[in-house]
Amino acid sequence: MKFLDQAKVYIQSGTGGAGCVSFRREKYIEYGGPDGGDGGRGGDVWAEAVEGLNTLIDYRYRQHHKAKRGGHGMGKQRTGAKGDDVVLKLPVGTQIFEEDQETLIADLTEVGQRVLLAQGGNGGWGNMRFKSSTNQAPRRANPGEEGEEAWIWLRLKLIADAGLIGLPNAGKSTFLSTVTAAHPKIADYPFTTLHPGLGVVDLGPGTRFVLADIPGLIEGAADGAGLGHRFLGHVERCKVLLHLIDCTQDDVAGAYRTIRGELEAYDDELAERPEIVCLNKIDALTPELVEEQAKQLATVYDGKPLLISGVTGQGVKPALYEVARHLGIQAELEAEANPDTDDSWTPL
Repeated sequence: MKFLDQAKVYIQSGTGGAGCVSFRREKYIEYGGPDGGDGGRGGDVWAEAVEGLNTLIDYRYRQHHKAKRGGHGMGKQRTGAKGDDVVLKLPVGTQIFEEDQETLIADLTEVGQRVLLAQGGNGGWGNMRFKSSTNQAPRRANPGEEGEEAWIWLRLKLIADAGLIGLPNAGKSTFLSTVTAAHPKIADYPFTTLHPGLGVVDLGPGTRFVLADIPGLIEGAADGAGLGHRFLGHVERCKVLLHLIDCTQDDVAGAYRTIRGELEAYDDELAERPEIVCLNKIDALTPELVEEQAKQLATVYDGKPLLISGVTGQGVKPALYEVARHLGIQAELEAEANPDTDDSWTPL
């Protein structure tokens, strides 16, 4: 299924049913009086977060969602039926904006959360409502109220515990495929990953977390360059950032500064999230060259970067346990005692 994280849809609630003009007419009852019923209420438009969805692709091909109008009132004091509601089934993590794309209507962060987007119109009164001592045979009824209508934007922001960030070709997809059961596209050219991907890291009982692979960012991403700032939105919900840097490139310090600059330009709060920096692809260089790259990175990064290889699995396990530690997950941190004894580790 194709991943789609943004869609524009039209919603319209149902119009209320019209009231009825009717009089009671039965044998031997000379003055039956008015008995016209009210119209039914129009259907509402709801949004609901459901389990099992991770894309908005359904709203790419069906953009108009209209609730049913209420039934008309009838004689014998019968009220019209309420119009059927329309429920937009959305993935958890979907934000709903008004047409200006800035005014937030709702943020669906939990399964089962429901939000009323458009309320149906009230049904019109029948002539029975207008009976009085001075008007005992009213011949008027109200039409139903019009429903509400609007264009809204649906924007999906993946809910993950940790997010993989870095420049294109930093090895994020390879890392995700190594530590989870996900199968992202992997190739030796930039921008292989065009859509965010999710995988579950399983380090043992009680030690599981969701890891998101964010498409590669470039300089100016916060202003829409490259794949745009839309993908930075998927990092907003991540509690920990796992920053991968390709150690085979010439300027590892510049790569680190580029990503940090985009995070700060997009959201100051996002830039303050816990960050774990890893020099990836160390299997492609000699230990001496890896040490030189680590020293170059130290000129702009205060901490000590982890040395890993997503292909061979070297150093991967300590990096995952470091993520688990930042997430507050209780785990057996045996990796701290002997971090490189199992280079071919995999959770599968």
